[in-house]
Amino acid sequence: MDVRIQRKSSFGGNLFSVVGIIGLLAAVIAGATVWLLLTDPVTVAESMDSGEVTPLVQSLAGSIYDAIVRLLKYL
Repeated sequence: MDVRIQRKSSFGGNLFSVVGIIGLLAAVIAGATVWLLLTDPVTVAESMDSGEVTPLVQSLAGSIYDAIVRLLKYL
């Protein structure tokens, strides 16, 4: 009887986790951007017109923070 012990690759598991976290972060930012386009299009338009991304980033961070706070209220 031939018994072989297979070692799981921790590199592959860690890589999959990192890729998953990056994908989740990208999906959250994309969703927040779409939400911001629907709820506050003036800020997005002014940011794109002026070339400054600071107001857009601040609005995105604020909307993500508000979403997290609302989700934590349900828990």
